[in-house]
This record gives sequence, structure tokens and C-alpha cells, in this order.
Amino acid sequence: MTTQELRAAAEAWLAEDPDPETRAELAALLAAGDEAALAERFAGTLQFGTAGLRGEMGAGPMRMNRAVVIRAAAGLAAYLRDRGHGGGLVVIGYDARHRSADFARDTAAVMVGAGLRAALLPRPLPTPVLAYAITHLGAVAGVAVTASHNPPRDNGYKVYLGDGSQIVPPADTDIAAEIGAVGALADVPLAEDGWDVLGEELVTDYLARAMAPLTPGSPRTTRVVYTPLHGVGQSVLTAAFERAGFPAPAEVPAQAEPDPDFPTVAFPNPEEPGAMDLAFEVARSVRPDLVIANDPDADRCAVGVPDAFAEGGWRMLRGDEVGALLATHLVRGGRGGTFAASIVSSSLTGRIATAAGLRYEETLTGFKWLGRVEDLGYGYEEALGYCVDPRGVRDKDGITAALLIAELAAAEKEHGRTVLDVLDDLAVEHGLHATDQLSVRVTDLSLITAAMRRLRATPPTELAGLPVTSAEDLTRGTDTLPPTDGLRYTLGGTGSGPVRSARVIVRPSGTEPKLKVYLETVLPVPDLATLPGVRETATTVLAHLKQAVAEHAGL
Repeated sequence: MTTQELRAAAEAWLAEDPDPETRAELAALLAAGDEAALAERFAGTLQFGTAGLRGEMGAGPMRMNRAVVIRAAAGLAAYLRDRGHGGGLVVIGYDARHRSADFARDTAAVMVGAGLRAALLPRPLPTPVLAYAITHLGAVAGVAVTASHNPPRDNGYKVYLGDGSQIVPPADTDIAAEIGAVGALADVPLAEDGWDVLGEELVTDYLARAMAPLTPGSPRTTRVVYTPLHGVGQSVLTAAFERAGFPAPAEVPAQAEPDPDFPTVAFPNPEEPGAMDLAFEVARSVRPDLVIANDPDADRCAVGVPDAFAEGGWRMLRGDEVGALLATHLVRGGRGGTFAASIVSSSLTGRIATAAGLRYEETLTGFKWLGRVEDLGYGYEEALGYCVDPRGVRDKDGITAALLIAELAAAEKEHGRTVLDVLDDLAVEHGLHATDQLSVRVTDLSLITAAMRRLRATPPTELAGLPVTSAEDLTRGTDTLPPTDGLRYTLGGTGSGPVRSARVIVRPSGTEPKLKVYLETVLPVPDLATLPGVRETATTVLAHLKQAVAEHAGL
């Protein structure tokens, strides 16, 4: 845009912005003539996709704000009406981030103004409670106002349809088209009241359902240190553990209450370095069996275990390790149906399912795909997301996953064992499936585009001495997967060497400005005595793979 066009766009936005806070921000930028800041906010619009909306809060169409949310809600309402759901119920949940409650109320006002019914969750609650409410109440759609584990300055808008699963194509593009067709904001009918605010009985119903995956009469002795990382999980997880009969989790006082500024962590994500330091500090004092963390909207579950060889005596399990543990526990408990994992997750769960005579399916990344697997019995993705009760919550659920991992730990404790012993057994039975990830955060998204272009132009024929036996550009789709922006390399072993196989997947993150590289190598394990040496070899192989991919991508 020219300077004149930019100012005209900003002034037009300012004239209809319903929020005094963002109006003041935009007016100040106009008065200061801050063209760079204005350009950032008016260079386009936040794109509505399969993750809904997510972005930094502030004024303008490239930020999350009340004007953007009202337009998104109006587009969703039009989509629902066009598909015969006029008068249907839309359930709206929200986390404790800045403006989340405002965005939720605006959504309710738009839905009622459009002739639909709306119900707000009673307070900031975990996203799984919202996902449960959709099917429990027979809603035609649901909205979760959350930015999950993004930085404090962000917020988001996640849309579910009536089956309780997140939207997938073509619903995302159809809703985006309806959003684009919204005219002047003043023409969007906003009800002043008329929506319901659900009572605490919804939370009680969710907690009752959360007991379903547990085995009646199983031991419940696991002692846990728990942190919600300043999010909304504390009250619900504590109540779930109490109802299930586990000892009350020890809290991390500095992180127990919701705080949208997330003051004790650089990023409110249990996978990020340093995020678990305070939880481990408490663990060294109270000596629990496990440390459990949820992300801020409590749909993800992270697990830490005592480890004498780790710095400080504790280490985090990888999401793939927790995924395999939960799969094993569910198989032992007689769980049927199809087991599923995303393509970037470890292939170990597939081996566990196949050995148990169960069907296994791979999907694209995200529970928008995993939740739609036919006859889903269990689904997980390596980014700490686990669906252990598809009939109750057809999405990732950090509360029920925490209950199940605690139940597994208690069962092993009865026999003088730990969850690490289960992982050792799996390595001997199926081979060591070692995984790692390279995650590159950028401020310039063109760097990600350039890296993907470079890899497509000159696909590697070998990586870290392992031959590339298959190179797939996933934008073309496969026989079992729809198209997505990603590259998958299958690598052969080293003949008489230690590596059985390996796999590398490169993809841009769908929710953050990151390029992600997912690595897996599989090595045979003759017996438990050889396992430490095999793990060392796997660590070396993964490090070399990470370096090789980074060089090929020009990172």
C-alpha cells in the first residue's frame, strides 16, 4: 500500500472498531505516523484455516481483536445457517488469556443475533471440557477461545463442528469465505443478552466421564507433582485425581493460578527449555512418582520421571514415549478399535497395535485429522496430545491422559517397577524407536519458504550416511493422506550396522512461525543388557541426522 492507502485503511478500521483499547492503540499509531507498525497490522488479514485463527493481539486485521472475532463469528454463523443449522446451539469456551472472556462473549452475542442459540462455559476451563460439551449438549458447533501454548501476547479462535472434532477442509475454506463476505461491522447484529451461561454441573459431568478410561479396582497410589503452567488446568485436574482416588497432586505454587502474563516461563509450553524447572524443584523436595504438566488450555499432557542419570535427577519423557506408554496401557486393558498417530509421531504405536491385532492408521498432523479416524480407539501426536476416550472427548485431552499415565505408574509400582521399565520392555520387543526434533523459530517467514524450496529443488539422496530410499513431497498427497505442506524421507538401514531404518519429516508449523523437522531411527535391541549402548548409538544417529537435514535445508 501507499502511505495514503495505508492511512485510509487504518482510519476506516478505526471508525468501526468496537474496542476502546484497540481504538486507542490505532489512534496513537496514526498520530505518530508509525508507518511500519501500521503496515504490520494492515498488510493483509489473519487467515482462517484448520486451526481457526491465531495471532498476536492488537489493532487491525492482522491481529487478534474484537473486530476480527466478531467477523469470524459472523462468518461461522452464516456457514451454520447455510447448512440448515439455524437455531442450533453453539457452545463457547475460553481460557484465561487476555481478552479471552471478551472474545467469547462477543461470539455469543453474534450467534444469538444471527438466530442461533449460544451457551458460554461457566468460567475459564480446559479446552477438552468444551470439546466434551459439544457432543454432550448436542451442539451444532463449538468455539474455544485459546492460543494454547503460544506466547502471552497471542490469542486464538478454534472452531469445532457438531461431531466434537476440529474443522478440516473444505469447512475451513467455506467458513473463511463467509468471513470474507461479512460487510460493515455495524451491520453484524449483536445481541445484548439471550445466551446461556452453563453451570458447574457441566464440569461435574465432564469429570464423571473422565473416569471412563480407568480400570475399575486398579491401584491409585501414584504421587504426582502437577503444574498447569499458569493455565486453567489446576482445578479440573485436581478434582479429577480426587474423584479417581489418587493422592492429591502437589502443586507448584508459583504456577498454580491462571495468569495471562505467564511470568515464570519464557514460553508456556512444557516442551520448551526451562518451563519445567519449578516443577522439578518441587519434585526434588516431595519426591513423587511423576511430574505432570498441562499446557495453558490443558489439552496437552507432559510427563516427567525420576532419572538418576539426568541433571537434577528428573527428565521429561518425549511425547512419543508417553504415546507408546498409553497405547500399551490401553492394550493391556482390552481397548479395541483403531489406534492412530500423526505421521510425525513415532511408528512404535503402530507396532504395538499390530502386535495386539488392532488396526493402525496414520493421519496428517493435528487432532482435526486424528479425531476423524473411523472407530478410533486411541489417538496421539508427538506434541503431547493424547485422545484416550474418543467417545467422551474426540480431541486431545490433557486431563484424561494424566489420569491414565498415573494409573499405569501405579500398576507398575505394585510390582516394584516404573514407567521407564515399560519403555525398556517395548524397546526389546519392538526395537528402540528413538525420536528427536529440530525446531527453528523465525521472525521472517520467507526463511521457511526458502528452506522448503531448497529441499524440493535438490532432494537428498542420503542423510548422515543412511540412503534415502523414498522421498515424498506431501503437497501431492498420498494414497492415504490428503495434500499438506511437508516432505517425508524414508531411510534404509546400514546393512550390517546398528540402524534398522530411519525417517525424516520436514514441515512448517501450522500454529507458530517455526520450521519443524521430525526424526526417528529404529535400532534392534537383542536384550536389556545391550539397551544402554543401543540408546547411545541412537542419540548419535539422531544428532547426525539433525545436522545433515539442517545443512540440506540451509538452516
